[in-house]
Amino acid sequence: MIQCKRAYETASAEDGVRVLVDRLWPRNCRKDALAIAEWLPQVGPSHELRKAFKAGAVSFAEFSVAYRRELAARPEHWWKLVDVARGGTLTLVYAAKSTVENNAVVLAQWLEDEEEKRAEGSSSVCYLSEFPEF
Repeated sequence: MIQCKRAYETASAEDGVRVLVDRLWPRNCRKDALAIAEWLPQVGPSHELRKAFKAGAVSFAEFSVAYRRELAARPEHWWKLVDVARGGTLTLVYAAKSTVENNAVVLAQWLEDEEEKRAEGSSSVCYLSEFPEF
């Protein structure tokens, strides 16, 4: 199971393995208070994409497509998260104010799709359908 939780919310036992998935450390959060197993800044969106989304230069839909493209190009950064999620609860920790439009939500959906692709009886992963313009 994959869930998302703001860095400013209290950690709970139901969170399972907590992983910070932002490129930047959350403001005003002490490292010991965040209660994360790991910080994976490289799995977050690129600085350019993050800044464009925060400034409103791209919509959430555009951000999602661009971020998914970045994820497809760098599987080595998120691959182990699929295994963690298959083994129990994975909580993606993020700092964004919006609980519905943020990189963790996009990443969670991406990882769930990857779990599905890795299920028994499925063939090897092909990302061509993710990017129909190619």
